[in-house]
Amino acid sequence: MTHQVQLFINGEFVPSKSDRFIPVTDPATQEVIAQVPCTTADEMAFAIASAKEAFKSWKEVPVSERARLMMRFAHLLKEHQTEIAEIICRELGKTVEDAKGDVWRGIEVVEQAANIPSLMMGETVENVARSIDTYSYIQPLGVCAGITPFNFPAMIPLWMFPMAIACGNTFILKPSEQDPMTVNKIAELFALAGAPAGVLQVVHGNKEQVDVLLRHPDIKAISFVGSVNVGQYIYKTGTDHLKRVQAFAGAKNHMVIMPDANKQQVINALVGASVGAAGQRCMAISVAVFVGDSQQWIPEVAAAIAKVRPGVYTDPDAAYGPQISPQAKARILSLIEQGKVEGATCLVDGSAVQVPGYPNGNWVGPTVFSDVTPEMTIYKEEIFGPVLATVNAASLDEAIELVNNSPYGNGTSIFTASGAAARKYQHEIEVGQVGINIPIPVPLPFFSFTGWKGSFYGDQHAYGKQAVRFYTETKTITARWFDDSIPVSGPNMSINLR
Repeated sequence: MTHQVQLFINGEFVPSKSDRFIPVTDPATQEVIAQVPCTTADEMAFAIASAKEAFKSWKEVPVSERARLMMRFAHLLKEHQTEIAEIICRELGKTVEDAKGDVWRGIEVVEQAANIPSLMMGETVENVARSIDTYSYIQPLGVCAGITPFNFPAMIPLWMFPMAIACGNTFILKPSEQDPMTVNKIAELFALAGAPAGVLQVVHGNKEQVDVLLRHPDIKAISFVGSVNVGQYIYKTGTDHLKRVQAFAGAKNHMVIMPDANKQQVINALVGASVGAAGQRCMAISVAVFVGDSQQWIPEVAAAIAKVRPGVYTDPDAAYGPQISPQAKARILSLIEQGKVEGATCLVDGSAVQVPGYPNGNWVGPTVFSDVTPEMTIYKEEIFGPVLATVNAASLDEAIELVNNSPYGNGTSIFTASGAAARKYQHEIEVGQVGINIPIPVPLPFFSFTGWKGSFYGDQHAYGKQAVRFYTETKTITARWFDDSIPVSGPNMSINLR
C-alpha cells in the first residue's frame, strides 16, 4: 500500500479519518510515493482546541526553558540533517547539497529562537512621575498558524513555528500538500526534543483546511509564504477576520551588472542564482540588467548557463532537479514560448531537455533570453523556473528606475567595484533586501527577511526581531506603591496620563 501521511495532533501522529487524499509524487518519475489526507473538519477543530488548551500551560513555562527546548531541537536537526535532506530529495527532487542547505538555513532560525530570553526583554523607566515607574512586558498571542510552500519544505516551516513557540505561543502548521513528509519528520524531532503535547500541530490538506485557519476565532496570527494571488487572498481573508497576517508572496529579482564589475564573478553568480534549485525560489535572480559595456558579457553568461544540466538527486553531477509538477513544467514552457513570440532572443533554450532514464520527469533545462523589454510577459511574470531574462540599461540611473518600477521588492543585487555606485544603489533602490556583489542576499536570522511592495503583505517580517514583534503583544504597566513609613516629598503625587 502507498504510504499514508499522518496528522500530528496533541502530541501524537494519527491517521486521518478523511476519505479524500492527494497523491504525493516523485517529480523525477511521477511515481506516487504517498497519499496526504485532507484533514476533516472534526480533526481541524480538535487540533485548534488542543493548541488552545496547550497554550494555557505553555505560556507559563519560563522563557529559559523554552530556549533550552530550542537548543535540544537544533541539536536533533543537526543530527538528522542528512535524513531530512533525503526526504526532501525524494518528494521535491532537490539535489542533495541543496536539500541539506534547506535544512541548515532552518536550523539557523532555531538557533536564533534559542536566544529568545534576550529578544523578549521589555523596557522600563523609573520615576516617570514622583514614585511612579513604567515598564513593559512582551507576552504571547495564543494560537498561531503557518501555511508553507513546496519549495523549501524544511526552511520555511522552521522560519515560523520555532520563533512563535519560543515566544510562548502554540502553533498549527499546514505544509504544502506536494511535499508534506519533510514537515512530519521535523515535527517528530520537535516532540523528541521535549515539546509538550499540543504545542505544535501539523494538519494537511488544501484550500479548505487553510480557510478553517483563516476564519477560526481562536487563531490569532497567520504566517504564509507562497504565490502572489494566494498571498493576497490569505492577507485579505485573515485580516477580514481580525487576525495578524504576514504574507510573503511573489518576486521578480533583478541583478544589476556594472561595467567595472569582475566579469568572472558575475558569470559564476548568475549561473547559480538564476537556475539553481530549478529556479524554484523566491530569491532567485530572474532578471539581469547589464549596464553599458557589460552588455558585451551576455554571450559568455549564456554559454556558462548552457553547460548546466538538471538531473536526479542521486546524480552527483546534476546541478538541479525537476520542477515540482507537470503543471509547473507546462507553465514554464508556455512562458518560454511566449517570450519567443513577443520578440525576445532565446540564446539558450531548455524546453526540450531530457534526462536519460527519466523520460517522465518534470525537466526544464536552463534558458536564457536577451533583448527583453519591460513590456514582455517573461519580464513581468514570476516564472519560478530556470529562466534568465537579460535587459540592457545605459546607466545606473536607468537600471535603478527599471528595478523601482517593478511591482515586486523581494531582493536585488548589484555587482560593481565602485563603492559610490553601491552606496547609491542601496540607498535609492525600493527593494527590501539588497546584495552588493552577493547575488541572493537572504539575511541570517538575527536580521529579518524583509521583502517590500508586492512581495509582502503585512507589517512585521519573518524571523529575527520582527518575528518576535509579530508573535507577541506588548503590555505596559504604570505602578505606584504606597508605604506609610516612608515620607513622600512633593506637593502633588498624582500623575496626569492624558
